[in-house]
Amino acid sequence: MNAPVKLRPDQVAEIPNPLARLREPFSANQISKLPKESRAQADERKAKREAGVNCKVCGGWHHKNAVHLDYVGHAALTDRLLDVDPQWSWEPMALTADGLPVFDKNGGLWIKLTVCGVTRLGFGNAEGKSGGDAVKEIIGDALRNAAMRFGAALDLWHKGDLHADTDDEPGEPKTPAKAAASNVTKGAEAPKPPTLAERANRLEAALKAQTTADALRKAYGLASGLCADLDLKDPERLAEIEALYEARLIDLTEPAPKDDFGISDDEIPF
Repeated sequence: MNAPVKLRPDQVAEIPNPLARLREPFSANQISKLPKESRAQADERKAKREAGVNCKVCGGWHHKNAVHLDYVGHAALTDRLLDVDPQWSWEPMALTADGLPVFDKNGGLWIKLTVCGVTRLGFGNAEGKSGGDAVKEIIGDALRNAAMRFGAALDLWHKGDLHADTDDEPGEPKTPAKAAASNVTKGAEAPKPPTLAERANRLEAALKAQTTADALRKAYGLASGLCADLDLKDPERLAEIEALYEARLIDLTEPAPKDDFGISDDEIPF
C-alpha cells in the first residue's frame, strides 16, 4: 500500500481553487441579449402595434426603443457549473407537504445552490407570469442569482467596471467610499467596517427579532454573503446561526401578513 503523500506548505498554496473558475468571464457566444422596456413603452406597444418591432438582436417582439441588457442564459450557466463541479446541485429553501418547492406570496422562489461543497442562496421570479414555462424561468433566474453570489457573470450584473481604479472626473460628485478616503488624507478618521464577529452578532439579533416565518427567511436570505464569509473563516459560528435559524423557523408557524413580509431591506443591520 502506498504511503500518503505529504505536501509542503508552498505546494498547498499552489493548489487552485475550483470556485475561481466561476468568476472567469463568459465568452461572447455565451452572452445573450435581454430586451427591457419601460412601463410607458410596454403600454404603448400594447396599444399601438406599430410601436413594436421584431428584433433582429434578440429575436423577440418588443418596443422599438427598448434597450438590451447582456445576460448569461440557463444553458451557458449550467455548462459552467458542470465544468467547475459535475456534482453541483440546488434545492428549494422549503418544501410543501407534497414535496414541491414553496413559492413566496409574490411567486418568487428561494433556493440553495451548492458548488464544490459551498452553499449560497439565490432568489428567482418571473414577474407575474404563470404556468410551466414561468416555473422554469423562475428556477433559471434563481440559479443565475445564486451563481452570482459565487461571482458568475458578476460584471454583467453590475453593468459597469467592477475593478476600475481611476479617480473621479473633475467636478464629478465623490462616492461615499472616495469621500471617506479623502477625509483620511485630511486627518479625519474614516469609519471602520464592522468585524466578522460584529456582523454575525447583528445577524443573530435580527433573526431573534423576526416575528413571522417569511420575515425570518428574508432576513436570513439577505445575509448570504455573511454566511459565505463565516463558512470560510468561522464555521462553528455559522453552525450556531444556522441552528438558531432552524429553531426559529420551527417556532414561527403563523403565516406572514398579507401586506408585506414585516421587514424592509433597510432594517437588516448587516
